[in-house]
Order: sequence, then structure tokens, then C-alpha cells
Amino acid sequence: MATEEELFASVDALLEEEPHLPPPPERARLREAAGITQARLAAAMKTSTQSVKNWENGRSEPKEPRLSAYRRLLDGWATKHPAHGAPATSVPAPATAPQPEVPATPIGPAAPEAPGTETAAATAPVVAAVPAVVEPPTGRPAVEWRPATSKAAAPAADPRFPHGPLAVLDGDGCAYGADGIVLDCPARTVPELVEWTLKESGLGAPKLHRNGKDSDPLIVLTAAAAVKLGLPERLEGHEQRRSLRLPADHPVVKQVAKAKWQLTQRGFGPWARIYRKAQAGQRQCVQLAVLSWDALDERSWPGVADMEPADIARVLSVYATRVITPRGSTAVSGLELMTALRPPTRAVQDRATGNWVSGYNPGSLGTDPMDPAPPEATAEHPVVINSGWTGGFLNEEAYQWVRDVDLLSDEECTLPHAVGLDLNTAFLAAAARLVVGLSAPDHFHAPAFNPKIPGSWLVDLSHIELDPRLPSPFTPDGTRPTGPAWYQTHTVAYAQELGYNVHPLEAYLRRESGAYLDPWHDRLKTAYVDTLADLGVTKDMDDRQFLAAMECHKQTDPAMAAVLAAIKATVKGGVGKLRERPQGKSYKQGERWPALERPTWRPDIRAAVISKARVNMHRKLSNMARMTGLFPLAVLSDCVVYPSPGESPLDFLPYAASGKPQPGGFRLGPTPGLAKLEGVQTMLWAVGLMEQGLNPARHIKGGDAVLDEGE
Repeated sequence: MATEEELFASVDALLEEEPHLPPPPERARLREAAGITQARLAAAMKTSTQSVKNWENGRSEPKEPRLSAYRRLLDGWATKHPAHGAPATSVPAPATAPQPEVPATPIGPAAPEAPGTETAAATAPVVAAVPAVVEPPTGRPAVEWRPATSKAAAPAADPRFPHGPLAVLDGDGCAYGADGIVLDCPARTVPELVEWTLKESGLGAPKLHRNGKDSDPLIVLTAAAAVKLGLPERLEGHEQRRSLRLPADHPVVKQVAKAKWQLTQRGFGPWARIYRKAQAGQRQCVQLAVLSWDALDERSWPGVADMEPADIARVLSVYATRVITPRGSTAVSGLELMTALRPPTRAVQDRATGNWVSGYNPGSLGTDPMDPAPPEATAEHPVVINSGWTGGFLNEEAYQWVRDVDLLSDEECTLPHAVGLDLNTAFLAAAARLVVGLSAPDHFHAPAFNPKIPGSWLVDLSHIELDPRLPSPFTPDGTRPTGPAWYQTHTVAYAQELGYNVHPLEAYLRRESGAYLDPWHDRLKTAYVDTLADLGVTKDMDDRQFLAAMECHKQTDPAMAAVLAAIKATVKGGVGKLRERPQGKSYKQGERWPALERPTWRPDIRAAVISKARVNMHRKLSNMARMTGLFPLAVLSDCVVYPSPGESPLDFLPYAASGKPQPGGFRLGPTPGLAKLEGVQTMLWAVGLMEQGLNPARHIKGGDAVLDEGE
């Protein structure tokens, strides 16, 4: 049983808490009874009309000093305009028999004082005495007051971040967050915004791995919000547009520096990261994204920049929850996700001192950048320039192949249709259980081939002769190799799988290896499948239902369709970032560029993903030819075009007598590696493009497709 001292301490704690407000409907009733408009109240409270609306519909709560002022105003109105049948007091009393107190949980709890801390106001429910039934003064039927409820009031997974991972700030000071929540942001400068975000907003996301770091909160600025904070609506002048950042003498950049905040080397651009050194183990960092500076690329986030702030917040919050809080382009986010799921360090105990220190995390890429082997590098890499390397390079790229028109049969030409199939996130499927090197490459001469060792092999595969109606699995353009060339392990292993002996001349191999991309694959696969399910495309559908659902899935919910597009862009862009090339006109060949300084600049891992994806594609093409006698017209990355007697893939895909798809060929479905319909055209159209040397797979969907190699 609690002692008297404990009870008094608890009561004193309640008395010291911030003042709490009556339920949202009562706030609106009191204002209307006083004859005050929302606009007039907003002017008196020095805030926006939208903020007042949010207070009265329960979507947000005012912060101090507005909280005390608003409570004082409501208490005064309650004295003058009590609920019907209640005495004129600041606390409404029941009209008849006493009613039990009803707990009312505020929608916008007080934010933690600093990231990683909790306050009682952010987690504890508030108890307020309210009447169970209040009869409005207008003579309308009595309405039962209930605690304000909303998705935003649901308990957060991490109490340190009650308002989700991010918010979209509009020019009126409303910050739209996850699940429809709206926060009142009083900031008028960028430094004030950073302080509010870290101390009051309750934004952020927990780490994805126990050895990782929490995600920094993200504030997305609309054009109006950017202007209000002193930023240009658009980057102005040739120099700003070229560098994609504000100049160092811009007033906002000076404000940030004067407030003792720092910018990363990227400066203040579309994605600006503002930080101070961590204190007491707590990060002090806020990520900003400026919509009017094209922070959300239309190709990766179709239609999102033109949405209302609340809808933008919904799209980005779903992406942040399922993938990662955006930290730049989807390509950057894809790369950041790899590191977040495989942190480079972990806490280890120093045997000599007994202290806990930072140490290498097994299975990760570590903290130091690693130079590639010369054949794995690009032509401008210092490893190549400084060594005078002339031995050739890996050419593991996605397919760009068109069958020779002379190899079309009369039967194929008489088929009425050309049907395109697209593999769902083919690179993601290739990343599953993919063993890659974790250590530096070692050079070997005339080694015996081992398919379990990741690396690059110099092998002559020109003697392998395959059906010319299929692309060669050893080159991106599908032509037969003409002599020794460098190949990634999966390509050489496939030659062995086809029954040919391989005798490497040289190799750069890695002694330590692991499935580095497995957690990355698992998280993105789940995100992809779950988002498709939100669009009405589920794994339990049969093939006909799947094709029907895919025809209209983008119209089901444009916001979720944008999330799906961003997830796919994250996969392809993340793989491409593993071999980011130098950018900018000032770059000189042989110099190191910034991307080389990160551990995730790993062209060998990119080559492994693409090699496996291309081998997977060739294996399906071969199985299709064996099972159906059909050969492709063209292949572009993960899209393949087949001649077909009908307009549907069901007209040519192989099915068993039971109606189930035959294993080994192309199968329809919503998971990575399975296929969907890309487009349908006439066979005459496809042959016409082939005669011009064009790739039907590029255009089968309609319009001009962009070559997609994962860059």
C-alpha cells in the first residue's frame, strides 16, 4: 500500500504539470458561445487559423506559452457560458447526478526536452472532469462528450518519437506528420526550426539495428515554408542551380553558423543536414528537404511534390516506416539503408581496460573505404590511372539485346501480338542470399575456379556456342564473347552450370565473404509486397486476378502508388550508388572523388547483383524455350518481349495440366523476381522497330522508356 508521502508526492507532481485543456468539442462550443471566429482567435493567439482549427478538432495541441493563455481564455469563457444546466464555474458540473471522470488524452502531447528523453506530458494520459452529456445552447439534441480519438493518438512504437519520423511544414506554421497529426510550429528562422524539431516536435525514428543509430528527424519544407524561413522559393542564378546549394554568404547560411550549427559538405541544398556534435550520447541533427528545390524527384516520387502537405506527409511517413527516413534521393536512401541494417561498428569490451569501445561489426563493410581491384574499378579511378592498368574491366551490366530479324521464323511473324513481361525488382531478387566480398581483393594467377568465392575472374568463354535466338549470358548486349574477359563469379559459375569447363587465367578474389545485402533485401521485399497489398494486389490471387488488379492498382491510391515507385527506385538507385561516378565539370581524371571515401563504394558488389540478375534472366529464357518453344524478341534489363497468339501472358506462359505455373520459367505474381505485364503491341510494330535496330522492350509500355541499369 502506498505511503502518505508517496501519495502527496504524486499529487504534487500532478499539480506541477502543464495546464490541460477541455475536450476539443468543448473548446469549439465555448468559442462559438462567445461569438468569436476562428480567425479572430488566431489573431489574438498570434498563430494561424489552421492551428485553431486543429486545436478544436483534436489534431494538435498548443505549446507554451500559448497553452497557458488558451487555457485562461477557455476558463473565462466557461465561467460566462457554462454548458446548459451547469452552474457558472470554470469547471463544468453535471446537470443531474454526478458522473465519473472521463480520461481525455491530448492529441498533441508535450514533446521530449531533447532527443532520446521522455517527459511525463508526452506519455501520461490526462484526467479531466467533464460532463458525460452536454446540451448545446442552440437547442440541438444533446451530444455525449467522448475523449478525443484519432489515429494520431495511438501509442507510438517508441515513446521518444510520439509524432513519427518526419513532418511537412507549410507556410502557416502547420507541420503535418504521420497518421494525420498536425503540429504547431512557431519557428520563423532555420535555427529556430532546428531547435523546435529537436526539443519540441517529438519527431524521429528508432534505429533499425541494435548497433545502429536512431534516424534523424526530417522536416520537409513547402515553397511557402521555405520563403517564410528566408530561403529562396527556387535556387536562383546559374551558380546555385549548377551546384544545387546556397552560396556560403547567403543570410540563412550565416544564420545557421551564427547559431553554432553546422552544415555537411553538401551545404544548404535540396537535402540539407544541420547538426552539432553529439552531447551525452545524443545526436543533434535535423534533415531538411526543400520541395520547391526538387528534393523529391518526379521519377522516383511521381506526383508527390504537387500533393497537399498532409498527403506528402502520408507518402513519406509510410516510406520511412517501411524503408528508412529519407536522407536524400531514393538512391542515397537505398545506400543509407544498407548501412543502417549492417552498422559498421559495435560496442566491444577492451580486455586490457575493461572499457567498452567501438569495434568492427562482423558482416559489415567497416568504417574505412576499400580500393577495388583494377578490373573492378572505372577507367578514371586512381587505382587504374596510377598503376597504368590496361588489362580490361568487368562489364557486368543489365541486358540490352535485340534478336537479329533474320532469325525470326515465319510462324513467329504471323503471330498477332508482342507481349512484354517485366520482372518485379529483379535486382532486389538477385540480392537475396547473395554472397559478396567483405575484405580487400587478392591477386591470383591461374587459379582453379570456385563458385563459392566472390571475385573477378579473367576467363575465355568465347568457345561456348549457344542458341543464337537467345542472348549470350556473358555479355550485356547478348553477343558471343570474342576472347578472354573479366567476369564476376556468378557469370563464370553459370558457364559451368551449362556444362562447360572454365580455366581462369587470373583472378582478384576476396578471402572474407558474407550475405551483406540479406537484411536490405528482406526489408525492401516486405515493403514492396505490403505496399502492393495496400493497392489491392495480394499474394493469394490467381494469375487472372493478379493481371486484373495490376491494370488499375495505380488508380486505387495515388499516394501508395508513389510509395511503391519510391521503393523500386530505392532498389535500383541503391545498387547504382555502389559505383557512383565522379560528378561536376571540375573533376580531373585520376583524382579521387567524394564517393570513394565511403565504405559503400563497392563496384564489385554492384557487379555481383547485376551478374546474378542477368544470369537469372537467361536461365528463365532458356527454360521458356525448352518448355514452350518460344524465343524472346528483345530484352532490356528486367523486361522481355515475346511473340504471342493473344494479348495476355496467359496465352503463352507454361502451365501444368493442373493449371499451376511450370517452375523454372516466367511466373506471374507480386513478389520480387516474379513477372507482371509490361505492355502489349502488335507483332508488326515490334518487327518494325527491330528492323530499325531499336529495342521493342524499351517502348512496349508506350512512350519512350528510360534505360534502367540500376544507376
